[in-house]
Amino acid sequence: MADDLNNMHHVRGQVKWFDPAKGFGFVISDEGGPDILLHVNVLRNFGQSSVADGARIEVITHRTERGVQAVEVISITPPERADSPVLTDFADMDMDALRQRPLEPARVKWFDKGKGFGFANVFGRPEDVFLHIEVLRQSGLADLQPGEALAMRVIEGKRGRMAAEVHAWEVATQKSVEIKVEPASAPEQSPTPANPVAADQD
Repeated sequence: MADDLNNMHHVRGQVKWFDPAKGFGFVISDEGGPDILLHVNVLRNFGQSSVADGARIEVITHRTERGVQAVEVISITPPERADSPVLTDFADMDMDALRQRPLEPARVKWFDKGKGFGFANVFGRPEDVFLHIEVLRQSGLADLQPGEALAMRVIEGKRGRMAAEVHAWEVATQKSVEIKVEPASAPEQSPTPANPVAADQD
């Protein structure tokens, strides 16, 4: 047991790459050394199923005979980007006002990373909300799975209702962000952090 604890290290670094289809990726430590294996199950324990390449990440690692692997994710910071709209849909919008819009609970209907977009449904509302991959990357995500729980800021864009900001549900709740649920469509019981939209099935 003592040896296991001695092999644990707190590491800060950057995501080298992560492939949701393969279920793993690698992290480069700020202190150098071998690449650190990041498995999707460890990422899911943090509350999301993907992470953008280049994102800053803080992990607990464990050295094994096969190399170094992450056993816990502490934090993820999206890749640095210019303070400008990621899509032309947001070009005429006040970015500060956009960030003040409420986060709404939703679940992924489908998302195709190859096409670069997909759709989600806000809890209690039938209309689809457009999800663009650049908006995901801005939040440190790289892909989404059907049924995955999200917290989104939604706007009326050139393509209709679309997400301007997206967070994994667990990450948003851990940050104690205020999330808006429409009273008229709220469930009888409060949604749990694990899956706030489980009852909202097609």
